[in-house]
Amino acid sequence: MLKVPAYKFWFIVGSQALYGEDDLKAVEKDARTIVDSLNDSKKLPYPVEFKEVAIDAQTITSAMKEANFRDEIAGVITWMHTFSPAKNWIRGTKLLQKPLLHLATQFRNDIPWDTIDMDYMNLNQSAHGDREYGFINARLRKHNKVVYGYWQDSEVQQEIADWMNAVVGYNESFKIKVARFGDNMRNVAVTEGDKIEAEIQLGWTVDYFGIGDLVEEMSHVTEADIDQEYADLEAKYDLVVGDNDLAFYKDHVRYQLKEKIAMERFFERGGYSAFTTNFEDLWGIKQLPGLAVQLLNREGYGFAGEGDWKTAALDRLLKIVSHNQQTGFMEDYTLDLRKGHEVILGSHMLEVDPTLASTKPRVEVHPLGIGNREDPARLVFDGSAGDAIDVTISDFGDQYKMITYAVDAKNPDVPAPHLPVARQLWTPKMGLKNGATQWIQDGGGHHTVFSLSVTETQLHDLAQMFDLTYINIQ
Repeated sequence: MLKVPAYKFWFIVGSQALYGEDDLKAVEKDARTIVDSLNDSKKLPYPVEFKEVAIDAQTITSAMKEANFRDEIAGVITWMHTFSPAKNWIRGTKLLQKPLLHLATQFRNDIPWDTIDMDYMNLNQSAHGDREYGFINARLRKHNKVVYGYWQDSEVQQEIADWMNAVVGYNESFKIKVARFGDNMRNVAVTEGDKIEAEIQLGWTVDYFGIGDLVEEMSHVTEADIDQEYADLEAKYDLVVGDNDLAFYKDHVRYQLKEKIAMERFFERGGYSAFTTNFEDLWGIKQLPGLAVQLLNREGYGFAGEGDWKTAALDRLLKIVSHNQQTGFMEDYTLDLRKGHEVILGSHMLEVDPTLASTKPRVEVHPLGIGNREDPARLVFDGSAGDAIDVTISDFGDQYKMITYAVDAKNPDVPAPHLPVARQLWTPKMGLKNGATQWIQDGGGHHTVFSLSVTETQLHDLAQMFDLTYINIQ
């Protein structure tokens, strides 16, 4: 399984020297209580670390500069316990290169009418301080996140958790390397893109390799290596021989495992976390990778077919955000247009991500009427039901666009005995007609990343972090 570093987030509290030492000690005590409570809640995917009470520009600037150069610091959370004059934040905020969350909260969730006095009012000025601080972030055009509400409320903690996951995806995006075995599918437009701009804006490195590089790697895979993978396959999935001869079936499954082992070794050596293949470029290999791709998806690798490196990188990015839960490469394939039954059938030739499965995957071997190669093994299963998103990245020459809509993911209610691939059903929440029409008009591609774990809010947060044009179809 691909690993993500042990990130943490700094918590910086805004105040000023005007209130005196006793109040500043109270500010720090309250801030530490919030930090400890957030960590103890077990709702946050990454720990929060109290940094300091910031009372002047020098302190703030030093903290932000340090955050930039501490690799383990994914982002900064700020809270204005009292009134913090926002001019103090200008230099530090301008220099900060990590994502910023403004937690607009108050230490207490009530007003103590029986005891409230001006000392309490001076110390508990979050309502006042939040607006001063928010103004300067807006003035600086900082794409910061604002989470408003009481810090102990579960919905507030969930908003923080969701933002954290998006932030780690953002940080890790600048490490994403895509290995392309072969080029893009010939004559296809939407899979093309400006690789230099993608590296500048999104951090993605995209490298080409001839299919011969994979063939060479496969030559070093031993039968003992394959035996181990085959045993793991038998333990996790149902191996369905079907109409195939048993020896034929095993040989074709083992060949996919050989491809999987070779690609994984190739990626580990080169630091790649996403990849593409192309059925038009299969010189020297017997099968288009199918099961091999799916098993790598299970380990967290991003993927897209036909050389579509943009979707492969996006897949890896959202797998990081979702912790590789119910997130994978998808393609709009065919439709049910009957009134009251409108639905999209999403699938692909072979490579549907098993993290989306709601049924136990079956390892099957069937002919593939494309690519002019042997029958490949693949995992066959039904997708999942629930609230989901479908998202794509398109290159329009002068800008990248992130295009998405919310969907109702559905379980198939009828069998498909002659469909030899996995299937995922969904309907756009705004209706198939309206959603698909807008998607087409906005230039959204047929390759997407489908997720029941990533939210629209997280996509919006990511688009802001990357300064991407964001189109959320509603």
